Amino acid sequence: MKRLRPYLSMTSVEELWAHHTEVMASYGFDRLFYAFNAFRGAGLYDNPEDALLLTNMPTDYIDAYVDGGMFRDGVMMRWAIQNTGSASWERVYAEMADQPLTDGERALRALHERHGILAGYTISFPMAIKNANAGIGMAVRRDMTQADADAVWAEHGAEIEILNHVAHLCILQLPATGQRRLLTPRQAEVLELVADGKTMQDIALILGRNVATVEKHLRGARDALGVETTAQAVRKASILNQIFRIETLPHKGQQANLSRPAASLAQTG
Repeated sequence: MKRLRPYLSMTSVEELWAHHTEVMASYGFDRLFYAFNAFRGAGLYDNPEDALLLTNMPTDYIDAYVDGGMFRDGVMMRWAIQNTGSASWERVYAEMADQPLTDGERALRALHERHGILAGYTISFPMAIKNANAGIGMAVRRDMTQADADAVWAEHGAEIEILNHVAHLCILQLPATGQRRLLTPRQAEVLELVADGKTMQDIALILGRNVATVEKHLRGARDALGVETTAQAVRKASILNQIFRIETLPHKGQQANLSRPAASLAQTG
């Protein structure tokens, strides 16, 4: 598939997302919301600060949906957490038609109506990481109905799913260069050494520092990642591509950017 090849040459999450939103818009899906959370606890929803979020939705929608916590009342969000595969919005809502809407669900539906987010599809990706979830919601243009979305899916659904799965796998591996990096280089280095099985004394010797300094860097890494233990920090930093990264030199005339893949919203358009 010719449309797949450009995805393989992307060098950052921002570059890939800009390309992916254009490709999906060519099918009529002009507003996207991608979420990946590898740190969900026992409940369905946890802190959005732990998630990688990518969207080209309007800023005021993001403020209400993410910062305002309205995503917790999202019917499609709930479906994506509990299922894998793709689903028409109309089908999912029809399946719960006999269930009364909560106040939060009614408020979210009103928000969607104000922004014309009324028809589309959601894809939930299979994950091999325990308690991890990833999915993308795709709304069609305001001049399109769910019947139009279903017609597009009937003709192009297979290739749309493939493109989204490829985009998802690329996002998990690419650095995000548009935001500041979550860890300092020294914090990342110390976590890498911990992941390699080195003791505090080993790390202090390798870095030519004392153990107290090593502990300070680990404490800073835990704080930056929002976790309580060093083991949690290693896991989270690894999933967020914050350690064991190959730093690429900037092209001539460009400045190097450090990335912060967690809790970032990449917007295009």
